[in-house]
Formats: sequence, structure tokens, C-alpha cells
Amino acid sequence: MTTSGGTLVLASRSPEPGRSRPPGPYRRLFSVPGARAFTAGNLLARLPMGMFGVSAVIMIAGERGSYALAGAVTATGLAATALVAPWTARLVDRHGQARVAVPATVLAVLGELALVLCVHHGAPDWTLFAAYAATATMPNTGGMSRARWAHLLKDDPAARHTANSFEQAADELCFMLGPVLAAWLCAGLFPEAGTLVGAGLLLTGVLLFAAQRSTEPPASGRAARPGSPLRTPGMVPMLAVFLATGAVFGSMEVVTIAFVDGPAAGAVLALQAAGSCLAGLAYGRARRTARLRTCLAAMTVLMALPLLAAAGTGSLLAVAGALLIAGMATAPTMVTGMGAIQRLTPEGRLNEGMTLAVTALLGGIAAGSAAGGWTVELAGAAHGYAIPVTAAALALALTLLPAGTTKTVARRRQISSPTIDKTCRPA
Repeated sequence: MTTSGGTLVLASRSPEPGRSRPPGPYRRLFSVPGARAFTAGNLLARLPMGMFGVSAVIMIAGERGSYALAGAVTATGLAATALVAPWTARLVDRHGQARVAVPATVLAVLGELALVLCVHHGAPDWTLFAAYAATATMPNTGGMSRARWAHLLKDDPAARHTANSFEQAADELCFMLGPVLAAWLCAGLFPEAGTLVGAGLLLTGVLLFAAQRSTEPPASGRAARPGSPLRTPGMVPMLAVFLATGAVFGSMEVVTIAFVDGPAAGAVLALQAAGSCLAGLAYGRARRTARLRTCLAAMTVLMALPLLAAAGTGSLLAVAGALLIAGMATAPTMVTGMGAIQRLTPEGRLNEGMTLAVTALLGGIAAGSAAGGWTVELAGAAHGYAIPVTAAALALALTLLPAGTTKTVARRRQISSPTIDKTCRPA
């Protein structure tokens, strides 16, 4: 308000010349030099992670006529990955991402190509197991990307939270699009197309990612702390939480496929991933973040929605909507959990620590898939949705255990390190 000739005048206040709205958190994130380049390569390399399993099942079942054989081969590859991946990650930490990730990816791609040749030319069944086990050297591309963000943003906890949220949303997007792309390639072209395209994308993406040397975190060499991150107080309880959380994902997938029982299953599952992706992007913009136990409590409540929809209404539309809402608890839980893993992991061992978390997730997915399938056979698909609720409740209970929680460790590290991330509290 101002006065003019004795008259009170209301005037709108225009922004000062040259001043504009401050950029949002994601815009600031990708203004970091080199961030867009390494992210593009990593996303290209990460997309096949959602393609290989579906492609292998379709290819083997189509050529050999046995879903049992296809499932056994993919399970063998999963077990081999659980054993090999932490060692690959340790080499990445010690010698650098480019020096290790590229040859490890070449070996994994050769394993995928060997699988295609063995299936196509009718080789003995045991060769399929050997070929797919060779793909276990595939590096944890998501972990390497998170390690770069941690290196570039080590003095900015809020930006690290945004970066972790973006990475989780990217994971969900890739695992939402990957199976759809794989099924379309295998059905529309030929059974081996999904595996071949996935191998090409993986190799190209890793080469592009590794070429961005300016953003690569320094190799720890022999300066890294000796011993495995498993020896860090609080790490094993956190991995147990990841194991139970993985069971949520594995059981939800199997039960949903059984409930839908048709080609719409992929689209219905994609809704859960879409909900998680949107929630992850929104969570990255939040100034205040939740504790891990709060996220798991929300997940437990929301995972009950598909059970209520399936058992109460039996409507596919109701279940699809419930899965969309339930998925919104996934990304915040994973972002907060990965933040806790990063804080617990000794300096110079970040890739190994995050790969251990992914390995625990994979183990939980396998166990959840088995439990979900068994429950569907015994009690029906609708009641199978009780398994994700139970697994989420178990993960929540593990964070409530008084002994060995990550809270004590975080306080200990907060005293010794002034740059500790205070925005994502593990428990």
C-alpha cells in the first residue's frame, strides 16, 4: 500500500528484475557437472535388470516346453548372483568402477549369449544352468550410481536424500518397463530377442557410464578398512530388514499373477511400480523425512489394502487400485533403508555395502515368491495377499528390536563425523 495525493492506493508487488524462483531439488541435483551424463548411461544399463529374468523364462519355456526348467535356471542365476555380487562390488570399491565394471559386464554378457546359443541349438539342460550362472558377474549399476552421488554430494545431506529418492524411482521405472519390453520383444520378434536386446543395452549403458571418469569416486585401494561390512555393528539387523522387505515384493508378484491369471497381470503389477515411482519422486522433494520404522509401519498398513480388496470384493479393478496405493509405501521405505546402509558402511566400501543390501532383497524376493506360491496353492490367490502383509510386519518388528539397532551406531558415527546425514534416520 502507498499514498498518492492523499489517497490510499493498493499496488501489487512485482518481483525484482533479474530475480526468479529458486530451482527445485531435482533441477539443482542435475545441475551438478557430469550428473546428467552418468545418469543417462546408468539408466540404459539398469533397464535390462528387469528384462533378463522374464526373457529367460519365456525363451527356455518356449524352446524346451518346461516352466519348471526355466524357473530352476533363473533361480540358479539368482543364487549365483547372491554369492558373486558382493565380491564384484568389493573389487569395484578397491580398484574403481571403470576398471572392474566393464570387464565384469563383458563376462555377464557372454553368459547371456551362451545361454541363447545353448537354448537355440538344443544343448543339454546342464549347460543352461552353467551359462546363466556366468551372468552373476553383472555389476550393481544402481549401487554404482548411488556411490557417485554420495561422492559428489558428500557435504550436502539434503541433496543426497533427493539423489537417493531419484535412484529408487529409477529402479521402479526400470523394473516396471523392463518386463513389458522383454515380453513384447520375445512375443513380437523371436524368443531370444529379449535376452539379446537386454545384453546390448547393458553393455552399451555400462560403457557410457564408465566413460564418465570425472564423476567416478576414487578407488580405495588397500586403504579401505579391512574386513567385510557385515562386521559393522548394526549391519546384519539392517540386512535382515531388507530380507523381510524383499519377501514383500516377491510374494506380491506371485500372488498378483495368480489372482489376475491372464495377460493383464503385467499391467496390474506395473501399477504398483508406478505408485512407488511417483512416491519416490515426491519423497525426494520432502524437506523432512521419516524414520525407517515409520515407513515400514505405513507399508504394513497399505499392504493390507490388496488383501481387503481381493478377499472382500474379488474385483480386479479394486485390487489394481489397491496395488497402486500400496506401492506408494515402497520407495520411501527403500530410500530410507538405503540411506541407513550408506551410513553403516565403512568408508571405501560403499558399493559392497549396498550390494549386500540388494543381495538380501533378492534372497527375500526368492523366499517371498515361494511362500506366496505355496499359500496360493493351499488357500487361494485372494488369501495369498496375507503374505506381503506378514512380511512387512516382520520387517517392522525387526526395527523394533532393542539390541543391535542402527540407531546406536548412527549416534556413534554422528559424534565422530560432523558430515553425517541427519535427514534420513534409520530407525
